[in-house]
Amino acid sequence: MKASRVRLGDLSVGFTQALAAALTEHGHDPQPLLAQFGLDHERLAEPRARLSIPRYMRLGHSAITLSGDASLGLLMGRLIRLAHIGLAGICAAQAPDLREAARTLTRFEPLYTANYRGRSSFNEDARGAWLHFYSISPYNAYNRFVVDSVLAGWQSNLSQVIAHSISLEKVEIEFPAPEYGECYANAFGCPVEFATGTNRLRLSNETLALRNPEHCPGTWRHLLELCERELEQLTRTRSLRERVIQLLGPLLHGHEPDLQEVARRLQLPSWTLRRKLAEEGTQFRTILNDTRRDLATAYIRDTELAFGEIAYLLGFASAEAFQRAFKRWLGQTPGDYRRAQRRGSSEIQSSVASSASVTS
Repeated sequence: MKASRVRLGDLSVGFTQALAAALTEHGHDPQPLLAQFGLDHERLAEPRARLSIPRYMRLGHSAITLSGDASLGLLMGRLIRLAHIGLAGICAAQAPDLREAARTLTRFEPLYTANYRGRSSFNEDARGAWLHFYSISPYNAYNRFVVDSVLAGWQSNLSQVIAHSISLEKVEIEFPAPEYGECYANAFGCPVEFATGTNRLRLSNETLALRNPEHCPGTWRHLLELCERELEQLTRTRSLRERVIQLLGPLLHGHEPDLQEVARRLQLPSWTLRRKLAEEGTQFRTILNDTRRDLATAYIRDTELAFGEIAYLLGFASAEAFQRAFKRWLGQTPGDYRRAQRRGSSEIQSSVASSASVTS
């Protein structure tokens, strides 16, 4: 039995422009690598084109290998532009101040990226606010660069709104300091703390109040209307099954959510949820099993997580229970599946290396 579409999430292909710019700064032609991942000029020019998060992680890892720069994500963040984010980025560029720009980037995040396990947030308090980014953990060479590029990208994007660099009070990183840990202080220009349990930037009220010199009220409101319309369209076209899938991701950590728990999150009676899913030709248990299967294949193929860690992320009682379920789903053990996927990944890496040697 083959797994259906993986639902770890996706993001706008516009993010690859910062990756290409970072490789160019290192003296590499990014086009051969982008072509390896099906990102030709036509693909990059498609409206609303998306790249799956697992594929983006593999692309980033290949770019780091090609450049030899483990801190490439920090450089990518510095080089990203608001236009790379699409409509939400253009809208943020017209915000009256940094507070509204940050709200815009998080409020309309689904227009340019969707992370199945969680989403970004802008949490205000009396002294300022935290910009928080959710990422899959534990971390490895495939996903640290994503955190680096997002946090550095937020600082860069907000600086673009006011046309000069902004000061951050603090940066907190969820993973322990990597081998390039000394690069963070230079990149962010503020204290950076690792192994904090979260990924976020701290902004003071003074910084959040900084005004956008290019703000045009009429254009700002028009762009807000367009973003709201696009967001409403995304929500309206999602089936109830898709809404349940979206809820399951964050709930799976360490336990198996039941229909009653999901129904409460949807503000529906459990019997209504059961009936409406039946009308769509499915049931809660089927959705739960399919979601676990899809996430399992993504975790095994695209991360270095141990099977016990994957079992926890998928809400299984033990690694053994997870491995039995995986063999039932795919007809092979998680270990066999990972070995097969690594063989395919090695072929891509060899092809990328060959292309690099030809162009160097």
